[in-house]
Amino acid sequence: MASVPEIYGTLVFNDKTMRSRLPKDTYKKLRKTIDDGKHLDLSIANEVAHAMKEWAIENGATHFTHWFQPMTGITAEKHDSFISPRDDGTVIMEFSGKELVRGEPDASSFPSGGLRATFEARGYTAWDPTSYAFIKDGSLCIPTAFCSYGGEALDKKTPLLRSMEVINKQALRILKLFGCNDVKMIKTTVGPEQEYFLIDKELYEKRKDLIFTGRTLFGAKPPKGQEMEDHYFGSIKPRVSAFMADLDNELWKLGIPSKTKHNEVAPSQHEMAPIFTTTNIATDHNQLTMEVMKKVAEKHGLVCLLHEKPFAGVNGSGKHNNWSLSTNTGVNLLEPGDTPYENAQFLLFLTAVIKAIHEHQDLMRISVATAGNDHRLGANEAPPAVVSIFLGDELTAIIDAIKNGTAYDQQEKVPMKIGVHILPRFPKDNTDRNRTSPFAFTGNKFEFRMLGSSASVATPNIILNTIVAEALREFADELEAVPAEEFNTHLHELIKSNLIAHENIIFNGNGYDDEWIKEATEKRGLLNLKTTPDALPYFVSDKNIKLFTDLKVFTEAEMHSRYEILLENYCKTINIEALTMLDMANKDILPTISAYCKSLSETIASKKSVLADCNCEYEEKTLRHLSALLASAFENTNALDKSLLEVKEIGSLQAQADYYKDKVFACMQQLRATVDEAETITAKSYWPYPSYSDLLFHV
Repeated sequence: MASVPEIYGTLVFNDKTMRSRLPKDTYKKLRKTIDDGKHLDLSIANEVAHAMKEWAIENGATHFTHWFQPMTGITAEKHDSFISPRDDGTVIMEFSGKELVRGEPDASSFPSGGLRATFEARGYTAWDPTSYAFIKDGSLCIPTAFCSYGGEALDKKTPLLRSMEVINKQALRILKLFGCNDVKMIKTTVGPEQEYFLIDKELYEKRKDLIFTGRTLFGAKPPKGQEMEDHYFGSIKPRVSAFMADLDNELWKLGIPSKTKHNEVAPSQHEMAPIFTTTNIATDHNQLTMEVMKKVAEKHGLVCLLHEKPFAGVNGSGKHNNWSLSTNTGVNLLEPGDTPYENAQFLLFLTAVIKAIHEHQDLMRISVATAGNDHRLGANEAPPAVVSIFLGDELTAIIDAIKNGTAYDQQEKVPMKIGVHILPRFPKDNTDRNRTSPFAFTGNKFEFRMLGSSASVATPNIILNTIVAEALREFADELEAVPAEEFNTHLHELIKSNLIAHENIIFNGNGYDDEWIKEATEKRGLLNLKTTPDALPYFVSDKNIKLFTDLKVFTEAEMHSRYEILLENYCKTINIEALTMLDMANKDILPTISAYCKSLSETIASKKSVLADCNCEYEEKTLRHLSALLASAFENTNALDKSLLEVKEIGSLQAQADYYKDKVFACMQQLRATVDEAETITAKSYWPYPSYSDLLFHV
């Protein structure tokens, strides 16, 4: 069996492969494009394409595809073979620079929010040389951006790359003020931790709700859930361990640095975490990871669920976005150093982040807004919908000292005293971890914990890059105008004034506490956007349109299109879930309850025909209870059906989304509550679907 170093990156046209296969001059030009963000020299495209094709064919590829990320939330690909027919009836394998650099998929069949009509079909994919090509399922996959004939971004990669350019530009301005003239490039880096559930495939195929929506729309709570806290970091079951080992191997072949794996809190829930890499590449890697997870699970007779809340009553799944800023010289700009109070450069970047998050809480909430994630936010496994920043004791004390103009008494790191002499002594961190915080500083990075497990990490990082770039731009504009001899004084005042202005966003306490939510909204003026329809209108506010258009991350048309797409996705998601519930209720659940009621009636009649004074208390009480629940479930089913008819009469998408949130979803909840209660007293042999006990404890 090959070792990990031997298989790692074998399916990737990475730097090692490029260096060995490309002419030296061609390699240098391509490397300069990747490292410095310069325009691609098209004169080298044919040479790169030829080398890619030869390498791909040697590794079993017969096709190539431009691999892109439209506004569907998943990836897209159209495959063409390398074959080129010859006059003698044979073929040769060809791949040109033009085919590498540009493709022309249909732009009207993907979500565009009105940017493309059905008759306006032309779109383009453009090679992103900063993300390595790779082989998947016998095809050479070329990561690309996707835009319309008119140049509008129709994907997630294009605005992400724009946001990376703008934060690079503004961060470089700041570093030059500190004399860091050797720095040529600043990149944001991300390490997205991925949570997921694994369930048995045979059981999955018996659940219409899981097949159509990714989550269980019905399901009574099992006798045991996660209350014993025995699954988190517990011993990994052999079947799951085999899946994880296979997953690691497949990810490593694709150059994805899968590092950590463990059981999560809920039964059948798990997590993998990769090593940090550049945001653009991390986004591509995470999209691939989710796809590979599903494929590998099938090989093991399992199904990987990436929905944010596949099971009620137990933890849902998130995706923690660990974000930082690094220079091409290897410096992490969010590393406090040994004396963070004296590290003015770190404090300025920290202040920029605090200012950005406070001024753009709405955008941070919007960046994670989906119907699926609405189930999760605010529950006891995810942060609340109120955005705040956790800094920990040491940084908070430093900030307080700056705001108050007092000296900071730096605390030395003291050894942890565990009470067992044989155990090694290690230094205690100066800050705890806060799992309830939406946006927490964790040593040399910020962990954004609000993302849902199925989401692309592109959107939150577009937002983060852009809003921090805006803060850095304002700081640079101010500091560049200051005479050199006044720089330090002005810098201190700028940091101090901004920390005072934006201190309301900093909260180190329990984010689940109702008192915090009250304080946040009533005293601190923070937003509490509980649902997706509540949050989305903020995206196209004048403030946010100005932000994105000024920094050229989105055009105004692109922003309105995304607002429309997000609203449409929300409405479609709830509609599909409601239709699935109706299908399950009408075809399976109501007939099942009725059949069991009939069985109980026949049992009562049979017993009384033999023994006139027999005790039929169980059957009679159960029959009465189930009959009432059946009537209620039927009434709730009709109410849900009626609500879906009413929503069709509503004009605007925003009004539809509000109606789905307030009316349709309420009907769904009422129907579920009735059915779940009926499940608890219906004989298991009658119930048409695998139970929560089956799904969560049979892997």
